[in-house]
Amino acid sequence: MKDVNAIAKKALDYKEKGLSEKEIADELHLSPETVTWLLTRGVKGGEPPKDVKIGWRSIGVYGNRIGFMAAAMSDIALEEMEKRQMDADAVIGVAINGIPLAALISEELGKELIIYRPSQERHGKGGAFSSNYASPQGKKALIVDDVVSTGDTIKAAISDVHELGGTIVLAVVLVNKTAHDELAGVPLRALIRARSI
Repeated sequence: MKDVNAIAKKALDYKEKGLSEKEIADELHLSPETVTWLLTRGVKGGEPPKDVKIGWRSIGVYGNRIGFMAAAMSDIALEEMEKRQMDADAVIGVAINGIPLAALISEELGKELIIYRPSQERHGKGGAFSSNYASPQGKKALIVDDVVSTGDTIKAAISDVHELGGTIVLAVVLVNKTAHDELAGVPLRALIRARSI
């Protein structure tokens, strides 16, 4: 595992390239609070927030490995939807890391693909759906992302889907870094749960 100094350097490099703290958090799979601490620790000092660094580069560099993860996530989604006697019309991929997983899950389940792009300017207050893919309007959808750190991104997506008359029936992620089993009333399932204790 990289040491804190290496992670802080990576965060500073991203900041110099113009990424917002939220974008850096997404890229490093850390909470925004941890990124703020990494970027300001020389000034503020203090103890870092409790967080777990998630790195899944060994999966992401090969399409077949992403496929293996998507297959496991599809299986979890099917299990959960059967248990709850629900179905979905579409799969929503949260940009950027949720998109390849969602595309493969969409193919596996035979469902429409919707792409959601969180808004960096509105931090936690919604985003936009790509017009090049299916619309969530009036649909029951499964939402897919890579890592849940705070849940803010998925909560914003759920809110945006509801504004368009759609419903999120389930959220499935690679890693859940929270103690939550639901977000905004939507069941949350993960391949891996990682929490500091």
